[in-house]
Amino acid sequence: MKILQVITSLRIGGAENLIVGLAPILHDKGHQVDVLVFDGVESCFKQRLKDAGIQVYHLSIGKSVYNPINLLRLIPFLRRYDIVHTHNTAPQLFAAIGSVLCSVALVTTEHNTSNRRRAWKWYRPIDRWMYSRYKVVISISHKATELLCKEVGVNQIYTIPNGVDLVSFKTAVSFEIKSKDEFIIMMVAGFREQKDQDTLIKAMTLLPACCKLWLVGDGERRKQCEILVHDCGVDDRVLFLGIRSDVPQLLKTADVTVMSSHFEGLSLSSIEGMTVGKPFVASDVNGLHEIVEGAGILFEHGNEREFADIIQHLMNDTEYYNRIAQQCMERAASYDISVTAERYNEVYSLICSKRLN
Repeated sequence: MKILQVITSLRIGGAENLIVGLAPILHDKGHQVDVLVFDGVESCFKQRLKDAGIQVYHLSIGKSVYNPINLLRLIPFLRRYDIVHTHNTAPQLFAAIGSVLCSVALVTTEHNTSNRRRAWKWYRPIDRWMYSRYKVVISISHKATELLCKEVGVNQIYTIPNGVDLVSFKTAVSFEIKSKDEFIIMMVAGFREQKDQDTLIKAMTLLPACCKLWLVGDGERRKQCEILVHDCGVDDRVLFLGIRSDVPQLLKTADVTVMSSHFEGLSLSSIEGMTVGKPFVASDVNGLHEIVEGAGILFEHGNEREFADIIQHLMNDTEYYNRIAQQCMERAASYDISVTAERYNEVYSLICSKRLN
């Protein structure tokens, strides 16, 4: 099969991470798998795909992904592949419009339990029309499937949980860069409204000086978070690490990994954090609850004091710390990228064999 994965960019994020894990496995199964990005800015994810022998095309560099010219540039790509698989809003919409002008088998993955579009009632007819152009709609969690059916009216959805390369995280070697007394809290996420790094920054004012916060990622809200760090007086305890290619090693080095989002789909960063043998702590919201409950620790969304209390408990109770870490590793074992890739391969095969209409 000739498969094209289409996404806004390869900067950082769960959808981007999925493509980086999925494309090489499908390629190794004998398929031609290419990636098309609307914004071709260089990144470690993009380099990883190239290193794996995946062809990466781009429509523009540093321009708005909603530029109408992208539709004209996209259409020739739609004609070349057996399957065109889109991720994120601009590719989803532009590919749907393009499918009116040329015959193409479209697949899309819904990566979140919520998004801004669903709050716009006037946009719902557009959303319904857009999804109707797709042969298959996939969501990454049962909650995401439930809400997509309810809020947008999409009825036939395949639920395929995201997965990660478990081996690369389990076998990563920690860096020898922290002192014996330091307790490192780490979050891997883009700096955007959804992710709520603010709660973690505020919690640092409630935790002892030995606690440090590492924030991996970049995005439009990074500057606001840097200002908040200064306003809270914790400049010397919060480290902004940017986009990194050594996340497995950093996770192994940290003492606790965290996701404090307002909402999620099925966060790959969360699964990665649970894989490395450290406790995972997350806000109790859609998309995180079903991954974390019964394994890691959930705290009330936006409640920095409850989060700080959890960290104190983990610091002071070694038996509790080790038990949570073990539970997290056991839960993460359910999310192997090879299983995810096989599920996607089955869906693609059904489409190409005309058994999905």
